[in-house]
Amino acid sequence: MKNTIISPSILAADFANLQRDIELINNSEAEWFHIDVMDGVFVPNISFGMPVIKSIAQHAKKPLDVHLMIVDPDRYIKTFAQLGANVLTVHYEACTHLHRTLQAIKNEGMQAGVAINPHTNVTLLEDTIKDIDLVCVMSVNPGFGGQSFIENTYKKVRQLRQIIEANNASTKIEIDGGVTDKNAKQLVDAGADVLVAGSYVFGSSDPTRTIKELKNLVQS
Repeated sequence: MKNTIISPSILAADFANLQRDIELINNSEAEWFHIDVMDGVFVPNISFGMPVIKSIAQHAKKPLDVHLMIVDPDRYIKTFAQLGANVLTVHYEACTHLHRTLQAIKNEGMQAGVAINPHTNVTLLEDTIKDIDLVCVMSVNPGFGGQSFIENTYKKVRQLRQIIEANNASTKIEIDGGVTDKNAKQLVDAGADVLVAGSYVFGSSDPTRTIKELKNLVQS
């Protein structure tokens, strides 16, 4: 049975009680921490910077899945490796030389991820798929949490799964945005391996139980 990875998004956590929420994920059935880094240029919002990520890394006992929604991400690859990122995801739309960027991430000992916006066609990744460890399919427009899920995502996931299998690649598919108990199973059935859940987890009355229920749902 395939193990679907649950990666709660720290963007939706309570920043006044960040250590508490990190410990919550440490003690839950979630496998990764999803950390969104926004620069206010690539997306119309700004999230946390290096000192906050350093603090998260000090307390997190699970891999850090870092998603860079920034222009010119190559500048910071080494920095995020030093901060403790395990997976570093850059946006296809922000990389002029994607292959070079992927190699630079791997050279720092991290897994290399590529995120694609809702309007970006998955076929654009065909030439680099064997160099990509994870494709993050944005199922909302990036920049803000709590948005509604875009239904065309299922089709993109199925197309991407076909590309991965046709190239005999081991790339994981991650879904980021609007993931809930209403679409999680369908996404996994379409070919997803990793589910990012932010508002759905941290907005619930019992986040630990919500993670467990999501995990049970996709494993059933």
